[in-house]
Amino acid sequence: MSSWGLLALLGVVVGRYARELAAGFGPDPDDAREEARAALRHAITVVPVPRRPFVVEAITGLLFGVLAWRYAETPALIPAFLLAAWAGVVLTVTDLRTWRLPDVVTLPAYPVLLIALAPTGRLLVAAACGLAMAGIYLILWFGRPSGIGFGDVKLAGLVGLVAGAVGVDAVIIAGVGGQLLGGLWALGLLIARKGTRTSEFPFGPAMIAGALAALLAGA
Repeated sequence: MSSWGLLALLGVVVGRYARELAAGFGPDPDDAREEARAALRHAITVVPVPRRPFVVEAITGLLFGVLAWRYAETPALIPAFLLAAWAGVVLTVTDLRTWRLPDVVTLPAYPVLLIALAPTGRLLVAAACGLAMAGIYLILWFGRPSGIGFGDVKLAGLVGLVAGAVGVDAVIIAGVGGQLLGGLWALGLLIARKGTRTSEFPFGPAMIAGALAALLAGA
């Protein structure tokens, strides 16, 4: 079996952990720290065997396989991108269900990704892009805190960091793509009459999808 096929199988296995970790978060916890500890304790005790309906496991496996195939010629980038994909799955599932992007996932992802990117020779550019993306979202958050949550600001830094490892063009694709997908989502809610122009919705999945599009597009 090819290396990307093996990594796809690995994605299916770790996808179970992503699924269980995301299930441990609620929409409005009384104690976020205790909730995070409980979610982590539960996730690490799970037997890594896919469980119906297999959606999260299948998506994680697909992401691992596709990213490993896409960057087969630059293997130094693959570990960081797989780590980012796993965190992205956890955050997407959590945000869709609870409208939250838990700090216990976003904040540790920074040092982990920085370490993973260190051997690639692209760390400084990636870090600069992460700071720039976070700064842009911070400005947007100050301008309209009801439209963008502070969790989105933290996620933006990760998006810029990962896309920046590919190149500045990828950062632009990630940023524009996230905004475009978020706009299409909002338009869909309006058309389906499930929201208004002032309705809020989880924006994290659109940002993560934009980052994925940037990685697939490449340099």
